[in-house]
Amino acid sequence: MAAIGDRGTVTEASGFDAEADCQKLREAMKGAGTNEATITEVLAHRTIAQRQRIKEAYKQTVGKDLADDLSSELSGNFKSVVLGLLMLAPVYDAYELRNAMKGAGTEEACLIEILASRSNAEVKTICSVYKNEYGKDLESAVCGDTSGMFQRVLVSLLSAARDESDRVDEAQVVQDAKEIYEAGEAEWATDEDKFLSVLCGRNQHHLLKVFVAYQKISGRDIEESIESEMSGPLADVFLAIVKCLRNKSAFFAARLYKSMTGPGVTDSVLIRTVVSRAEIDMLDIKAQFQRMYGKSLSSFIKADTSGDYRQILLELCGGE
Repeated sequence: MAAIGDRGTVTEASGFDAEADCQKLREAMKGAGTNEATITEVLAHRTIAQRQRIKEAYKQTVGKDLADDLSSELSGNFKSVVLGLLMLAPVYDAYELRNAMKGAGTEEACLIEILASRSNAEVKTICSVYKNEYGKDLESAVCGDTSGMFQRVLVSLLSAARDESDRVDEAQVVQDAKEIYEAGEAEWATDEDKFLSVLCGRNQHHLLKVFVAYQKISGRDIEESIESEMSGPLADVFLAIVKCLRNKSAFFAARLYKSMTGPGVTDSVLIRTVVSRAEIDMLDIKAQFQRMYGKSLSSFIKADTSGDYRQILLELCGGE
């Protein structure tokens, strides 16, 4: 029943009563209108595990699926948040990946964000859920929607085979840094294979030292080199890997900032980030956001969203 992480803004509700919550949600959907405030009050203040208990209680007492009932009552971005909250984390990730590959274009940024930021165990679970939910291998789906070296990096991430130990071989660190330098900065054409094998295979402790060694050898930060030598989704996926290894909460803070700046709001990114990180590390993401942009995450959400959608996002982020 415990929350997923210990740095979340959504924590276990004390005195939790699934049947009482279930009754509140039923009342909120009765009659002509829907009481979105009650839906927010319940779902934004329960953990994923507690929401699963509410779903079970609803099915048992009402004989219907809670997500189906809410889906028919709600609309727009508020509905997207609520339906996301009712899913287990790997189910939500699989659902978002599926949406990113639906239709004519592919939302590469979604594939990158999810696959570069999840652990081996999480990726394996997502693959298994995807197969169960959609009857297709996630790798096949990704291969059908991507190509070239970008596809190969995603397939490598999907293999969930990164070393997750804390072993660091100092000689290998220097060797890796040299090989990446020789594959990129020192050559006319970039040898992306070397970047793939090092960035997708080595453990975090090792790679953080590789990045320091790389700076000494090349005089540039690894992120600068990736940006200057590559472009498009390939540059984006390598940058995401590096950023997540260095500081995952800063990576998500930047995703949130980008979703709310420029022309319009990229609601899909805003919703996915808030829903998927609320129980894991949203406290850290908020602190990083303030540090990086000099304003609170809440102030951005207030300025860029409205109504019940704004309210549920603010409550999921822990208010001010």
